[in-house]
Amino acid sequence: MIVIGLSSGTSVDGIDVAVADLRLAGGDVLLTPIAHRDVPHPPALREDILAALPPAPTTMAEVCRLDTLIGQAFAQAARDAIAELCPGRTADLVVSHGQTVFHWIEDGRARGTLQLGQPAWIAEATGVPVVSDVRARDIAAGGQGAPLASTFDVLWLAGRGAPAAALNIGGIANLTVVAPGHDPLAFDTGPGNALLDIAASSIGDGAERMDRDGRRALRGRVHEGLLARLRADPYYARPAPKSTGKEVFHGDYLDAALAGFDVAGDDVFATLVELTATTIADACARHGVAEVVASGGGLRNPALVAALRSALGPAPLRFSDSLGIDPDAKEAYLFALLGFLTWNDIPGTVPSCTGAARPTPVGRISPPERPHPGGLRLRLGPDAG
Repeated sequence: MIVIGLSSGTSVDGIDVAVADLRLAGGDVLLTPIAHRDVPHPPALREDILAALPPAPTTMAEVCRLDTLIGQAFAQAARDAIAELCPGRTADLVVSHGQTVFHWIEDGRARGTLQLGQPAWIAEATGVPVVSDVRARDIAAGGQGAPLASTFDVLWLAGRGAPAAALNIGGIANLTVVAPGHDPLAFDTGPGNALLDIAASSIGDGAERMDRDGRRALRGRVHEGLLARLRADPYYARPAPKSTGKEVFHGDYLDAALAGFDVAGDDVFATLVELTATTIADACARHGVAEVVASGGGLRNPALVAALRSALGPAPLRFSDSLGIDPDAKEAYLFALLGFLTWNDIPGTVPSCTGAARPTPVGRISPPERPHPGGLRLRLGPDAG
């Protein structure tokens, strides 16, 4: 089955597209990566999404407009993938995560989540069934709705002889721990690139969207006072399962952390890199992790990778391509997998990772257009009033 996975993360950089051949073979799911690409958001759309994210106010009119525009952007990405990336055939299924605009956590419990990107546009553009809204069912079953990467990770890392962790560093960093003889665990460790990207857009001329190649962090020095204040956030001490997002780690959060400190711009970047690296390493140490397999956009930052290697030692840090999955495409392949499981009536969540009461199906299906006979009439039954 050829499945296209579509995802846009909390950094709002663009749409990750991955094409996979997925099939069931006995007790295994066989995933063969075929192709992947990154489709940048139109600059105006990206700015509109960022402008609507918390803590900024927005309107229902803007939410409706973004739901349509994001859906249309995802539809174009899917149509192009079918035309250009599928191996001589159309896709059988498209799976769209959409764009998270709010993840509602209250008293440590997930109350709801909202991803925009109306799937009807994808179904109309491609003529292919679409799985979407992949997080809500897990939340309804008492889970966090995250990290859904745990489903991929648990299947992927099964059978290793020592505790291993799959790490993804996007705007938020998440970790899945798979240890022999124990139920797997997964949780968001805290900010990945989120605060770094905010600093890039607010410190200096604000022309950059990120600290490209970690240049500013590499020039800076860690400010111990700022680091201590950031690490004191109670989120890090909460037990798993747990999840967070840019509803917490946003511009006002960083401004509040910087209040009262005189920190040079480059030192802010060095400190935020250290925050991400040490909070990930602390989480790994608590669970006895002996190996970390990493993916995500954060790996493009040499300063962050170096800080991670230092903080994680002696546990080695490997990139996911050493196990066959490109670090930039893993999340899109994840959603392809989740949609494939849904299509085959297989639950797509791991309760010990999300905190749900039971495994649940993932998402809802928008069916493709099918020929219909026409000429239908409504007839009322004999018991109709």
